[in-house]
Amino acid sequence: MKATEAKLLDFLKKSPQFVIPIYQRTYSWTEKECRQLWDDIVRCGSSDKIAVHFVGSIVYVESGLSQVTHQAPLLVIDGQQRLTSVSLLLAALAKAVGESEPFDGFSQRKIKNYFLVNSEETGERHFKLQLSQTDKASLNAIVDSGEQPQQPSLRVKGNFDLFENWIKSEKVDLAVLCKGLAKLVVVDIALTRDQDNPQLIFESMNSTGKELSQADLIRNFILMGLEPVLQTKLYEQFWRPMEIDFGQEAYGTHFDSFMRHYLTVLSGEIPNISAVYDAFKAHARNTRTDFADDKSHIESLVREIRDYSRHFCAIALGGETDADLKLAFQDLRELKVDVAYPFLLELYRDYKSELLSKSELLESVRLLEAYVFRRAVCAIPTNSMNKTFATFTKGLKKDRYFESVQAQFLVLPSYRRFPSDDEFHRDLHTRDLYNFRSRSYWLRRLENHERRERVAVDEYTIEHILPQNENLSQKWREALGDDWQRIQQTWLHTLGNLTLTAYNSDFSDRTFIEKRDMPGAAEKGLKQSPLKLNQGLGALEKWDEAAIKNRANKLATFAVNVWAAPKLAADVLEVYRPKSAAVVGGYTIEDHPHLLNVITGALFDAFRKSVLALDPCVSEEFLKLYVAFKAETNFVDVVPQAKRLRLALNMRFSEVHDPKRLCKDVMGIGRWGNGDVEVGFSHLDELPYVLGLVRQSLELQLGSGGDS
Repeated sequence: MKATEAKLLDFLKKSPQFVIPIYQRTYSWTEKECRQLWDDIVRCGSSDKIAVHFVGSIVYVESGLSQVTHQAPLLVIDGQQRLTSVSLLLAALAKAVGESEPFDGFSQRKIKNYFLVNSEETGERHFKLQLSQTDKASLNAIVDSGEQPQQPSLRVKGNFDLFENWIKSEKVDLAVLCKGLAKLVVVDIALTRDQDNPQLIFESMNSTGKELSQADLIRNFILMGLEPVLQTKLYEQFWRPMEIDFGQEAYGTHFDSFMRHYLTVLSGEIPNISAVYDAFKAHARNTRTDFADDKSHIESLVREIRDYSRHFCAIALGGETDADLKLAFQDLRELKVDVAYPFLLELYRDYKSELLSKSELLESVRLLEAYVFRRAVCAIPTNSMNKTFATFTKGLKKDRYFESVQAQFLVLPSYRRFPSDDEFHRDLHTRDLYNFRSRSYWLRRLENHERRERVAVDEYTIEHILPQNENLSQKWREALGDDWQRIQQTWLHTLGNLTLTAYNSDFSDRTFIEKRDMPGAAEKGLKQSPLKLNQGLGALEKWDEAAIKNRANKLATFAVNVWAAPKLAADVLEVYRPKSAAVVGGYTIEDHPHLLNVITGALFDAFRKSVLALDPCVSEEFLKLYVAFKAETNFVDVVPQAKRLRLALNMRFSEVHDPKRLCKDVMGIGRWGNGDVEVGFSHLDELPYVLGLVRQSLELQLGSGGDS
């Protein structure tokens, strides 16, 4: 490796050509990064006190052997974003200076011939900087003042337009820009092919500019070390089609998440979104220790990623071609349940492999949708759902695929439960559905359920039959009765009082009878409405609390079928239920003599009653040396002693909130039980405080994994 300091423009001038290898990410600077570059250049050009401005490093390796008569292009390992952005600014500046030369060496002809093109070369060698794919055609068109391709690079064209607009609108002296550009300095880092490892250097660079995405790192990890022929084959056959399927914008915003879901499917473990690259490297090397040398394995891995990317685009980006599945995936996306994608990816893979029929896949997606929506209506916290779906398919029996999907939902413990029909029906009555995050979703699903001709719900607006206005008219107050304020506050935003109309502004705060009949324009009234949601309103003579509750009951009964729960015979479901660990262990309270004495026995009776009441999912298991209380797994273990209970909390000591400082850090110390926190319980009056500590461990476990 050879590193030297160089003026950026001199570096561009002397270099034959920079080529961005196909494995590098596309140009990705946004207005933010371009603005920073612009401001730095203007600041430098405006001050004689600033001699130079460092903008990072350019790391490259020669693409082949140079000869006296021919200099090989330089393959850029790091620095593409800066080179491209400066080239775009230079192209905009060349256009702006025209025939003038505001600063020595910066006429239009000199800017182009020194920094943007090799004037005596033709074809691809004509351009100083050759980007990859769509970026290349767009930059070349800008440099040559030509026409943009049919599908231009959004970033390249957009940032060129930015620089052009800033030159025009900010009225910066062109000489200032020229002087600022002349002061830019880089570290010129030339690698030697037979001595330097580009991948290791690439990973260790701490360059300025836009941070590489996890997907960029993964692509480079796979392709960088391959010989050019295989590199080109894998990129063009597998990776480039993925980029096209995602699209320029979605590739930047969704590909990291896709790779996270893909790794979750394979491992059952959810990598942190910022550590997807590390997780992928571990996966690649775990599958084959000689990963870097096994070309056929690398190809099969890239092929697998490509296959899963098709599934992801169908599910998450609207790429599905089957109309029924496309609609189901769209409905699911509105609920923003990305954590379910690992589960869906495996279902979709099995559908494509014909292990799962289309109808079974469709029913499974609708079941997942019902699960998520019911939990939202019933206000069940979502912080365990990603862990639920990371491991959901482990319990499936693929010879009885849909049956096992239903069973898996039905045997989930209480905090992960599929809400029952009664629970869902009850909570739909009183939930604030107007301020629900997916308001248009649930209205559309109710209105269009089993409709052959779908209603475009987005063309309607939501209507409060009982108006929102706090100053209700006298007629409305009389219709509601003396308790009108409570009725309005209680039922205003609930299912029974909400509907759809195309005439919201006409309805305003009119009375119910006026909204029903709309004198002078009957076709606008609720009585004449073609919508399912308005059926039955035309037969009512008044709108009061009883009418709201009655309509809510009817709609909730209908909703139970729209978002249907799984139903399996009891004997079928029993096969899927997890077996009780207590039966397997075979220990009871009789195996713990200390729990049979008066003092410790009284403490344990009070403790177990309180802990089991914390959540319906909590279970108790007697083991040989301690008693475990568990939800997902043990959250507190009780070690009986002669005059007290020694409690082991399954959490890190740094996580416990213990104002009284009763807890001990027992990490690394031999003991019975799980976790790093120990606390003693010897007096009944300590129970409320001790229970608060135990609750922390339980809540930490129930919340483990989160949605993030």
